[in-house]
Amino acid sequence: MLTPENPRIIALFDVDGTLSIPRGEITPSMMDFMKNLSSKITVGIVGGSDLVKQEEQLGAGIVNVFPWNFSQNGLVSYKDGKLLEIQTISTFLGEDNIKRIVNWTMKYLSNIDLPIKRGTFIEFRSGMFNISPIGRNCSRAERNDYEKFDLKHNIRTNMVQAMTEEFKDLGLTYSIGGQISFDVFPKGWDKTYCLKFIDDKDFDEIHFFGDKTFVGGNDYEIFTSDRTKGHTVVSPDDTMEQCTKLFL
Repeated sequence: MLTPENPRIIALFDVDGTLSIPRGEITPSMMDFMKNLSSKITVGIVGGSDLVKQEEQLGAGIVNVFPWNFSQNGLVSYKDGKLLEIQTISTFLGEDNIKRIVNWTMKYLSNIDLPIKRGTFIEFRSGMFNISPIGRNCSRAERNDYEKFDLKHNIRTNMVQAMTEEFKDLGLTYSIGGQISFDVFPKGWDKTYCLKFIDDKDFDEIHFFGDKTFVGGNDYEIFTSDRTKGHTVVSPDDTMEQCTKLFL
């Protein structure tokens, strides 16, 4: 990794909807743009998915491409290709509470009538639960159709409200992101978690680019953080356009 021209400016980027289409692979032109950007300023990736999915979208060895890499909101963190920290929700909550959440979720989902259901309704990640009413095994066409259905009928929003009441004793946060799912994790384990590794003494400006910056979206907390300059994007092309105006 080369030292950028302005290393004291760092820009952190969401993945889905920001660097790639949701659950899609980054295009060669977008990756070329990001590599060029990293020669100008410090670049970091901060996604909600685990590192395996991040590599599927951004390429194998992505932790070695840019100086900072945060998967699962920073619960798995890398600096210059070296692992800094791994945090796990199972240790934090304990197995009894893990089973309590899983059992309640499966019962709730069994009572929802959707046009279709597929599989992998709960994905257990080291730092969070990812819950999908339709199931993560749906096709892209099914994913797109479900997103429209969800926006009309508030499936995820209603489920989050129910879980908030049911598990109010556990201190959890709920974040709707992407097209088909939402994340469940302890308070403070949103994307602002990654900022604990970014020392203000090392940077004059911390920028964040993401598409789910609305209240309840999984970019909202870091977007509105006092430590960042937040930028809402609507597509990878928009990301390129905004970064070009700001940094190139």
